[in-house]
Amino acid sequence: MLEHGGRLRQAAAHYDIPLADWLDLSTGINPQGWPVPTLPAAVWQRLPESDDGLEAAAAAYYGNPNLLPVAGSQAAIQWLPALLPKAAVACIAPLYAEHPQAWQQAGHKVRYLQNATLPRALAAATPYVLLCNPNNPTADRHPHEPVLDAARQLHKRGGWLIVDEAFVDATPELSVTPLAGSPEAPNLIVLRSLGKFFGLAGVRVGFVFAAPELLRRMQEAMGPWTVSGPSREAARLALADTAWQAAARPQLQAAGERLHQLLAPLGEVKATALFATLSSPHSNELFDYLARRAILTRRFDQQPLLRCGLPADEAGWQRLATALNEWKPA
Repeated sequence: MLEHGGRLRQAAAHYDIPLADWLDLSTGINPQGWPVPTLPAAVWQRLPESDDGLEAAAAAYYGNPNLLPVAGSQAAIQWLPALLPKAAVACIAPLYAEHPQAWQQAGHKVRYLQNATLPRALAAATPYVLLCNPNNPTADRHPHEPVLDAARQLHKRGGWLIVDEAFVDATPELSVTPLAGSPEAPNLIVLRSLGKFFGLAGVRVGFVFAAPELLRRMQEAMGPWTVSGPSREAARLALADTAWQAAARPQLQAAGERLHQLLAPLGEVKATALFATLSSPHSNELFDYLARRAILTRRFDQQPLLRCGLPADEAGWQRLATALNEWKPA
C-alpha cells in the first residue's frame, strides 16, 4: 500500500498528540465541501440503479455523456491498465503514485519523465502518455490546447492519452473532459472525482470519460453496483448544485493564493486552488516541526517537497501562519 495524506490517526499516535488537537492539511480536499443533506430512506434500502439521474447530472456538469461512474477515480486507476494492451507508458513525474503502480502491476513498462513537458513525453514514443492536470503534487499545469494536440498526435500512431483531472474543477478552462471519447479525441481518457473540489472524498464517487467501447469493457470488468445508492444520490445532488459550484470556485482560488503567499518566503512554491507545494531542502525538517505542533502536512520521500492543503477556518489559517513565522531551519 502506498502512503497517502489523511492518515491523521497514525500521526496522532506517532507524535503522541490527541486526535482532536490536530490541524489536518495533509490532503487537497476542500475543507468547506458541499453540504450533504439528509438522504431519502430508499437510497439506503434499495440496490443502486443506473437510471436515478446521476449519469445525466454528470453529463451536464462535465459536458460529456461518454462516462462511467466508478467508486472514486482510484477504481479507474486500478482497472484501466488491465483493459489496455501491455506496452510502455510515459508518466510525467512526479505524479500521484497510484498511477504508475497500477500500470506496473498490470504488466506495462513505466517510463518516468521527471518534470517533463508534453512534447518531451510525446518524444518518448510510448503508446501511452499519462499526466495529472493540475499535477499532484507539483501543481504544474498543462494548457488546454497542448493537451488536445498531444491526444491528436498519439492518435495518429495508435496511442492513448490518459489525463487525471482530480484537481481541475476550480479551473475548468484547463479541462479536456468534454472531448474525451469524442470523434475529435477518441483516444483521450479522462478521470474525474468528487473528492477534491466538492470535498466528498468519503462518498467514493468518480467518473471515467472515454470511448464508449472502453467504458463498456470497464463496466463489465468491475461488475454491478460499484457505487452505493447513498453515494450516487449525494453525487447527483452535488453535481446539480450550480449555485454552490459558482460560489466555491472564486473562494477556493483566493484561498489557494493565500496559501501560496504564506509559504512563499520558505522556498519555491506552486499552488492550485486546493493545495500549495513547497520545494525546499528543509521539507522533511519542516514537516516534523509542524507535526510536533499538531499540524499535519504531506511530505514526499522521492523529492524535497512539502504539500499543504487549505485550513478550514480563520483559526486554522492563523495557527498555520504563526507556526511558519516562528520556524527557523537548522
